[in-house]
Amino acid sequence: MPDLATRRVMLLGATGTIGRATAEALLAKGHDVVCFVRSASGDPRRGLPAGLTLRFGEVTDPVSLEHQGFAGERFDVLVSCLASRTGTPLDAQAIDCKAHVDALRLAKAAGVSQMVLLSAICVQRPLLAFQQAKLAFEAQLVTSGLDYVIVRPTAFFKSLSGQVERVRQGKPFLLFGDGSLTACKPISDADLGHYLAECLDNPERRNRILPIGGPGPAITPLQQGEELFRLLGQQPKYRHVPVAMMDTIIGTLGLLGRVVPRLRNKAELARIGRYYATESMLVLDPDTKAYNADATPSTGSETLFGYYDKLVKEKAVVNLGEHAIFQRNTA
Repeated sequence: MPDLATRRVMLLGATGTIGRATAEALLAKGHDVVCFVRSASGDPRRGLPAGLTLRFGEVTDPVSLEHQGFAGERFDVLVSCLASRTGTPLDAQAIDCKAHVDALRLAKAAGVSQMVLLSAICVQRPLLAFQQAKLAFEAQLVTSGLDYVIVRPTAFFKSLSGQVERVRQGKPFLLFGDGSLTACKPISDADLGHYLAECLDNPERRNRILPIGGPGPAITPLQQGEELFRLLGQQPKYRHVPVAMMDTIIGTLGLLGRVVPRLRNKAELARIGRYYATESMLVLDPDTKAYNADATPSTGSETLFGYYDKLVKEKAVVNLGEHAIFQRNTA
């Protein structure tokens, strides 16, 4: 890739919270950033910062991506923060795999010599459709001939904030099992966006798969609840949800899905929920098959509990968006 400080970057997935943070970080480093996004009513810039170029089209349509996105121009780097919204099989195949395959092909034709891909740490133990789709594209990227950086972050602040409002309303904090089944090292959008932008010029990260978490020790759901009650000045109140109950729901939806197609996606969503309730978002030791917090690298300065404090003080409500399927605010 050219030995220049400024790169011409095609950014996919810019309208998500991490994509927006990545766009800001790329701009701050002086890169020329083009974002290919869906057209939408309202603000044509979709809340994205000034200074970048917006192009509109459909990322799942390779013709649109070629003509409205790359538009016959040359680029140096492809950065993708694109991810399926639901994780269901058709959505995952279309976004997490095929759209990326098409983008990679078009990027190479446009002169791109490096790709930075936002993946997910959960692909270490792939039991779900979206994990398989992500891994399928990762494999193609690694053998593409391009320099690559595959970033696998741990949990995001937004996905761990779905219970702030229910606790504020006096409802119990929901825990699966005893609340210590899993742990993670949450990372903020801004810290992750900065990390992704740094990958363009850091030779030590090139051609590597990089797990990354935020600062501080790993945190369990029980610890998240304890801190939230403390910040709100409330006595802790929990509702424990047996994992076996989720297994029953998954089994029932799976059986019904054989005759009622629309229930198949609900069964997959339930499987996704169970996965995040029972698997830690940490580095998986390949020998012991156990999650290892000490082996999970950290970056940045923003902490989940600092984010909780801000939410509580500002009385803000988290817009979960695609994260809502993992953190239902059930009564």
